[in-house]
Amino acid sequence: MNGAGNNSVCHVLIGEDAVGQRLDNYLIRHCKGVPKSHVYRILRSGEVRVNSRRVDATYRLQAGDKLRIPPVRIAERPRDEVDEAAKARVDLPVIFEDEAMLVIDKPEGIAVHGGSGVSFGVIEVLRRQRPQAKFLELAHRLDRETSGILLVGKKRLALTALHDMFREHGAGADKRYLVLVKGRWMNATQHVKAPLLKYLTESGERRVSVNAEGKASHTVFRLLARWPEMSLLEAQLKTGRTHQIRVHLAHLGFPILGDEKYGDFDLNKRLRPGGLKRMALHAWRMAFRHPLSGAPLECVAPLPAGIASYIATVDAENSREFTADNLQQILERQ
Repeated sequence: MNGAGNNSVCHVLIGEDAVGQRLDNYLIRHCKGVPKSHVYRILRSGEVRVNSRRVDATYRLQAGDKLRIPPVRIAERPRDEVDEAAKARVDLPVIFEDEAMLVIDKPEGIAVHGGSGVSFGVIEVLRRQRPQAKFLELAHRLDRETSGILLVGKKRLALTALHDMFREHGAGADKRYLVLVKGRWMNATQHVKAPLLKYLTESGERRVSVNAEGKASHTVFRLLARWPEMSLLEAQLKTGRTHQIRVHLAHLGFPILGDEKYGDFDLNKRLRPGGLKRMALHAWRMAFRHPLSGAPLECVAPLPAGIASYIATVDAENSREFTADNLQQILERQ
């Protein structure tokens, strides 16, 4: 195999370890240091070939596929000892682990993988902290600003089963989030089915909008608690589109507090001195079947202190007593 990141065409023969991976995800990992926007550009232009044919970015690699990657320029960076030390220090609480998979409580502010200006992410941290692990791959993604449950495959068979499960969504994993939004939400339960379309800004950033030409998207919101100027909701994903919860809520006029992409930017600035210094979106619960045994599993990640303390502050200002125990009682009824 010729190395990527030089001035010559790279030819790769796909082995068993890459079977089932999406072509775009494989390239992003293989061409380390190359911006994602460039990876998608060479895919759209047809410069990347599989078995001498043009294929879509979503193509899933098969054993024996012959992959042609055009010359890509990567700025060679010296080994960053600061980054390596940081990887060793990142705290990734383990919620569940066995021989097939790992479930962690991802902190907010850390990407799930490196790239696009991010030197490292959760998967790089895990590989640095577990050098003996032969296989560690992300089963799905969370936005950098979102905290909570993240699944990682420790075996190729388990990873493939998890990928299949996430593609099914409603029939696969039951994924639920806790979210603080601007305004007084009135409906106890509300189904939102607004199609979502992905696009790139002029600067190359990924964005999503509600658009009739977009993909079908479905989120179920349930009201948990309410104050004069904000509400606590549970969001249940029925589909898994990029930024789905964030865009659905912004579209309804209830942007997520602290959301720097789709939120109320002036409000976000005012919230920081009051204690909310992050986006208030947390993947708190996931129920699914074990990828190998099929046994039912339910994983829960407690509401982070940064969000819980802000809720307590707002609650105290309104002469109420919303404690962690109150929240737990509410969640147990869901």
